[in-house]
Amino acid sequence: MTPRKGHFERSTMETHVKASVNLDGSGASEISTGMPFFDHMLAQLSKHSLIDVELRAKGDLEIDHHHTVEDVGITLGKAFHEALGSREGINRFANVIVPLDEALGEAIVDVSGRGHCHFHAEFSQEKIREFDPFVLREFWNAFAHHAGITIHLRRISGLNSHHEAESMFKAAAVALKHAVTLDPRRVGVASTKGTLH
Repeated sequence: MTPRKGHFERSTMETHVKASVNLDGSGASEISTGMPFFDHMLAQLSKHSLIDVELRAKGDLEIDHHHTVEDVGITLGKAFHEALGSREGINRFANVIVPLDEALGEAIVDVSGRGHCHFHAEFSQEKIREFDPFVLREFWNAFAHHAGITIHLRRISGLNSHHEAESMFKAAAVALKHAVTLDPRRVGVASTKGTLH
């Protein structure tokens, strides 16, 4: 089997980000964005999807987190897109709800070739230390668009923003693990069109 790996590097006046992924990994990650909570969320995404992720980002965090978080989404999404290749043999769809104590997060994924994100979350607190959880919408929008994945993310319940965000990332991770897994019975792509691009 051809290794399903992808790499992308992006430089702008605001950020420099490079990302590598291995869809057939073990969930190992090396992540540094300058935002400890965001690093923690990306590590959850890698660990529970069994997708190896190496990611380094430097950005204008002295302004705010927005530019770096969004550009990480773009870069990681493009690395995923490359790793997915023709998307032949994948399950394509998955729907997962994950608990974290009082919080429930839901992710519904279609690795369709069409990038779309519906992010439905009202977090309980405006800040997780100095991190604004609402900027996570920008990460998922950018990731979905550039990976060519449709993803619906929903905070179902919770009382703690950390738990709420983490349950959503874990749900997305498990959904992506199922959706990109190869089904040995499938010939070609899971589409009557004959393509997922």
